[in-house]
Amino acid sequence: MTKIEWTDEVWNPVTGCDKVSQGCKNCYAEIMHRRLMGMFPDKYSKPFLGNIELHEDELMKPLKWRNKPRRVFVNSMSDLFHEDVDYGFIYKVFAVMDVCRQYGHTFQILTKRPGRMLEFMKAHVSYTINSPLDNVWLGVSVEDQKTADERIPLLKHTSAAVRFLSCEPLLGPINDHLDTQKIHWVIVGGESGRHARPMYPDWVRSIRDQCRASDIPFFFKQWGEWAPSDLPMPFHSEPVFKVGKNKSGNHLDGNQHLEFPHIQKQKQQQPLRIFSPNPYMQQ
Repeated sequence: MTKIEWTDEVWNPVTGCDKVSQGCKNCYAEIMHRRLMGMFPDKYSKPFLGNIELHEDELMKPLKWRNKPRRVFVNSMSDLFHEDVDYGFIYKVFAVMDVCRQYGHTFQILTKRPGRMLEFMKAHVSYTINSPLDNVWLGVSVEDQKTADERIPLLKHTSAAVRFLSCEPLLGPINDHLDTQKIHWVIVGGESGRHARPMYPDWVRSIRDQCRASDIPFFFKQWGEWAPSDLPMPFHSEPVFKVGKNKSGNHLDGNQHLEFPHIQKQKQQQPLRIFSPNPYMQQ
């Protein structure tokens, strides 16, 4: 199980990553990886950065979760669409997710490499009658306007049952990208940890209001290390204070926002294709 508020379970068939933008600066997965190296040395045997490892023995893990449907975050400890993860392995991950439709599992894939995700999905659609899978949500991480401008347009062109944004850590305002036809869910959160950078209330309100205007479910995960005061402040721009994640909570203007997307499952599922030939296998 996991403490991540918007999912039920994590599945890590890939570990290790590389930093690509400011949102990666204080990467929680890098910190967690160091801890896990002492706890599970067989799987976490190498440093996090620059060591992308594919774990074939983890592929079938979700097939064992048959007691109840789960939301599963794919690769909390890496990026499935990292350049060092070959398409053949990604295809295997999708094949397992396809089979898991019969157990009611939903898989949430988050990437900072939407160009590679788009490229894979374009090819993947040609090889399986079940694409896009109705139990697979595809998302991109964006932390400011620059990354939003770079990544969201690529996500909008990607075939998926649900396309979502994770604006965490939110490091600046984001505008003009949220429309109900292309984005189906938005998560926002502030940074936590010793070196956390602040997130300001107006940034969060702007995204919330954009979501409301386009009828997009909005999930406010946390303020993180910094939070606004609940006392009236004589400032034009609302200040934030470093209070710690445990005290900052996740209320915005007195309310919690914990919304999820609602999608209709396919009425008649097509045959499961896990045993179909992998198109990316070398001949």
